[in-house]
Amino acid sequence: MLDSRIIQKLTEIVDEDNVAAEPQDLLCYSYDATQMQFKPDVVVYPADAEEVSLILKMANSERIPVFPRGAGSGFSGGSLPKGGGILLVVTRMNRILRIDTDNLIAEVEPGVVTEQFQEAVEKLGLFYPPDPASLKFSTLGGNVAECAGGPRAVKYGVTKDFVMGLEVVLPTGDIIRTGGETVKGVVGYDLTKLMCGSEGTLGVITKIIFKLLPLPEAKKTMMAVFDSIDGAAKAVSTIISGKIIPTTLEFMDHATLQCVDRRFSLGMPAEGRAVLIIEVDGDRDLIEKQAGQIHGLIKPLGLVQFRVAKDAAESEQLWKVRRLVSPSLRDVNPTKYNEDIVVPRSRVPDVIRRIEKIQQKYDIPIVNFGHAGDGNIHVNVMIDKEIEGQEEKAHEAIKEIFQAALDLGGTMSGEHGIGLSKAPYIPLELSPVQIAAMKAIKHALDPNNILNPGKMFPE
Repeated sequence: MLDSRIIQKLTEIVDEDNVAAEPQDLLCYSYDATQMQFKPDVVVYPADAEEVSLILKMANSERIPVFPRGAGSGFSGGSLPKGGGILLVVTRMNRILRIDTDNLIAEVEPGVVTEQFQEAVEKLGLFYPPDPASLKFSTLGGNVAECAGGPRAVKYGVTKDFVMGLEVVLPTGDIIRTGGETVKGVVGYDLTKLMCGSEGTLGVITKIIFKLLPLPEAKKTMMAVFDSIDGAAKAVSTIISGKIIPTTLEFMDHATLQCVDRRFSLGMPAEGRAVLIIEVDGDRDLIEKQAGQIHGLIKPLGLVQFRVAKDAAESEQLWKVRRLVSPSLRDVNPTKYNEDIVVPRSRVPDVIRRIEKIQQKYDIPIVNFGHAGDGNIHVNVMIDKEIEGQEEKAHEAIKEIFQAALDLGGTMSGEHGIGLSKAPYIPLELSPVQIAAMKAIKHALDPNNILNPGKMFPE
């Protein structure tokens, strides 16, 4: 509990309307997309880097924890104020400052909603590819802090691949600028990349310079249903080895199909055991040709059904299958642990088979879908916490799932980050020397450990 002196100092920095300490306000900011909940002592809404700087200088002097937050849509507890303190919400900083059509860059504040930014640049014939599932409400600052991905990553990469420069307030309150507006620049360490994916532990992002691309002329969406997971996985590598890099290659396993079809009656083929949603973009004539090539490449791989959208409305219908997955999962069990392992794309069937054995061992439902084009599988462990022992089973199963991904040359998190939920497992992937090096960086920038403490590293 913070004393009134601290609340008064915050009010002097951001004014009374931008400080919230009522119980209902604290409750609203006590959760994210995980099952965890921790209440802050106070919520503040700064308007710019200068106000963020003053808040952090005061907090650093008083040794008060500060937790940066955007939309709070994360899946790892990265913005949750465990232990209490100041929750610093950047949603007031929500301006698109400029879009430079000559140099194909944009400068934005961290509170801009991802989809709104995409729409703004597309009106000018430009393109910002990163597309996390939360794009309708997640903010760009959070996307950078988590290094968000999305379905289009297979062709275009993830958020860090489009960040050229940042304005960042360090935990001490110092304001720095990293990177810039040029494609090349090798003066000093690459602090821009260091901040991408740092989960708000090294600094508060207050401005972002993004690289943009020309907007593709057209896109073509396809759905392929296979009689086995192996066929679907083989299709992914076959398409890419055929010199076609699709925009997206989304995967759903049989359990996922059952969930969606049971609830929404989409008429999926009964013999279907896996689905790929495939999308290509670019020159209109080229993508028509690529759609035909893709069909020819994957036809021998146990293809049960192949549908090609003729227009935007049909494309939306095909994507509907994927978008209805999350609403369907609660029919399996009320509590979901959503993990996001990554393996080399050729090892997707191997990891799915390992997960099936883990499911049988612990006798709890596990549903798999995700971005097969880059080997990023969302593994959903579904339990009912009211049934004794299921929560313990889930945590043991998750540990084995992470180990399976690591055994196959992968990683335990592709885009959700570590935060609180994965911190206990981080020694599975990182050596003590690696962890020590990262902690040394944290200590150098945040000597009093006031910025998002307790995240990423096991306590």
